[in-house]
Amino acid sequence: MTAVPTGHTKKKAADRATRFSAELFESAQAVGEVENRSARQQLEYWAKIGRSFTAASSSSRSRVEAALAGRLERQSLTADEAIAFDAEFPARVAESLASTNVPAERAEAGFRSVYLDDDGRLIELGTDGTEALLAADV
Repeated sequence: MTAVPTGHTKKKAADRATRFSAELFESAQAVGEVENRSARQQLEYWAKIGRSFTAASSSSRSRVEAALAGRLERQSLTADEAIAFDAEFPARVAESLASTNVPAERAEAGFRSVYLDDDGRLIELGTDGTEALLAADV
């Protein structure tokens, strides 16, 4: 128990607001209904599991990390390690895609790319970095 100096009251940690993707929140709502939890309670439950999993420094965790980094084949993981890998892999891919400019990297490597811009138009990115709007047949 922490001693509190006379005349002071110990403050309870305040809840903090944060944003989640709509997909994650809706998933928490659906699973929470089955588990008799609110969406918030389900998100907190998942966060606690994730915190515990991340904090683990076992050899299994090291093997999962090695597989996620591509240094170990997924097939060589145990069943439990494979479950952890499968749970974490999509998040790692999403993080990587969010921080990578694939068309620019391909252009640097000598490849052309086609992508949709924010307005839904097809754009071709040349190997020299130039962009060209592609005509759409309607």
